[in-house]
Amino acid sequence: MDGTLVDTEPYWIEVEHALVEEHGGTWSHEHALNLVGNDLLVSAAYIREHGGVDLEPTEIVERLLDGVIERIRERVPWRPGAVELLAHLRAADVPCALVTMSYARFVAPVLAVLPEGSFAAVVTGDAVSVGKPHPEPYLTAADLLGVDPRDCLAIEDSNTGAQSAEAAGCTVLVVPNHVTVAPGERRVFLDTLAGVGLPAIADLLGRVPEASAPAPGSTR
Repeated sequence: MDGTLVDTEPYWIEVEHALVEEHGGTWSHEHALNLVGNDLLVSAAYIREHGGVDLEPTEIVERLLDGVIERIRERVPWRPGAVELLAHLRAADVPCALVTMSYARFVAPVLAVLPEGSFAAVVTGDAVSVGKPHPEPYLTAADLLGVDPRDCLAIEDSNTGAQSAEAAGCTVLVVPNHVTVAPGERRVFLDTLAGVGLPAIADLLGRVPEASAPAPGSTR
């Protein structure tokens, strides 16, 4: 979701800076980019260590969520083409899942402004035992949709997310945003989702050779 469907990374970075400064620490853009795509508790532990925030990781997560939710309620910063692509897929009865490491209470205000049925399943960071880059989030999403991960196209903007989707067996459409994403065995790249519809999605899935499915819980 963050950086792919909505460009909320600037919100997260702004809130991180404010929290660290409140606790007398220092933060940098480089530190912030290191957190893109991470499980929130992993990010919170990083902020505690590198930003000098003397709070438990769970409390750091809640403080971050409070700040970003406040901003998202004022304005949802959609990524170019994302809402339009969702509409095309919904009209074609293609089931979609939202797979995000953000927590359910942050996802709710974003979903609230999308047409009902945009996502047939939603997997959030507080609903899995292991977050990205582990394959569990994408394996869970495919299971909820009742499909084989090898038949799925994951759309991602970070290395962490791309690793998770690849490890689950998905083809990954990478649309880089704030961080550089490395090439990969099952990755294809576009600069934007603007103008992307169902024919382009089918074409992208056809570009990647068949691969054997990984064992559940494996990484690669």
